[in-house]
Amino acid sequence: MPAAAAAAASLVLFAPSRSSSSSSRRTLRRPSLIPLRRATVAPSRPRIPRLVAVHAAVAIEKETPEEERPETFLRAADGHHGAASASVRARFERMIREAQDEVCAAIEAADGAGKFKEDVWSRPGGGGGISRVLQDGGVWEKAGVNVSVVYGVMPPEAYRAAKGEAVSGNGNSSVKAGPVPFFAAGISSVLHPKNPFAPTLHFNYRYFETDAPKDAPGAPRQWWFGGGTDFTPAYIFEEDVKHFHRVQKEACDKFDPSFYPRFKKWCDDYFFIKHRGERRGLGGIFFDDLNDYDQEMLLAFSTECARSVVRAYVPIIERRKDTPFTEQHKAWQQLRRGRYVEFNLVYDRGTTFGLKTGGRIESILVSLPLTARWEYDHIKGGGCTHLILMSMDARRKTKQSVSVISRA
Repeated sequence: MPAAAAAAASLVLFAPSRSSSSSSRRTLRRPSLIPLRRATVAPSRPRIPRLVAVHAAVAIEKETPEEERPETFLRAADGHHGAASASVRARFERMIREAQDEVCAAIEAADGAGKFKEDVWSRPGGGGGISRVLQDGGVWEKAGVNVSVVYGVMPPEAYRAAKGEAVSGNGNSSVKAGPVPFFAAGISSVLHPKNPFAPTLHFNYRYFETDAPKDAPGAPRQWWFGGGTDFTPAYIFEEDVKHFHRVQKEACDKFDPSFYPRFKKWCDDYFFIKHRGERRGLGGIFFDDLNDYDQEMLLAFSTECARSVVRAYVPIIERRKDTPFTEQHKAWQQLRRGRYVEFNLVYDRGTTFGLKTGGRIESILVSLPLTARWEYDHIKGGGCTHLILMSMDARRKTKQSVSVISRA
């Protein structure tokens, strides 16, 4: 998945389901038990977002390296003093920076040897980010945890799509044509362990706003949230799958019992490699263009999801990081890493958008593993893909195949 700047900025391509000015907000309900179901290989048809041909017309200033982390990347008008410090922009920035610190500390503690390298950057017109990468550590081959705050300008057709307006045949709409300022902030991370029995993790949480166009000052501001957490094992341990999804469900159920089944399906549909007919991993949760709930509730929900990353992932790493493995196990992991690369470079919204619009390349491509592998006709007889579900008795160092999911 993309770096935070690219992922957050990519939201201009996808219109929200409802306007933030809508007076209809959903109410919260008491949690209910929702059974976990294993992801099937053949997905249902995903929701198709409305696309806008933005291309390179989105203007994002080039970054400038900085020696020290600033207290905030927000512009003075959005700053951290007085009433501005209570804005959603300011609170979301504080949340993602705290989450970055928490995740990086947990990763370094579990790794035991590697340390994150940090790059701080800013942009002249406001905004910036902190990129942290750990490479060739004791546990992780590559771990990236990035935050960014982005100010930019998008073309008027993107703004009309964000408002859900249709353009008439003569090109007129209720909003005059003109550049539309936008704000985006997010945290994005991909963690690739060395041990083939330890899963890769991705998470991303972002907030997006559009300001009124300069030639239409009375137009309403739009906002929405997006994000998710998912994991991609090469070898699948049933207890790890249950633990990971249980944490996602617990985070969702604190706010709405419909969130977990809804966002789990969304995740299954999104992380699908169409040209392979395969899922990238074993899912988690994913949501985008979310603004049909109270804004404060969605800020709290995004915060809870970001804070649940460590407890969802680190216990799995602690169980698997020292598991003995062979060269054959490693080769299979590398083949699965190849699928990860294919998805990110071909289908991932944030990665492809960032590459087309001049985003920070090192941050965009931090999601890719250091090593991957492609073999011609790896599995004979129709190219079946097998996901082996295994449980391991750590005391006896024995393995037992629980089940095999295959695609003919």
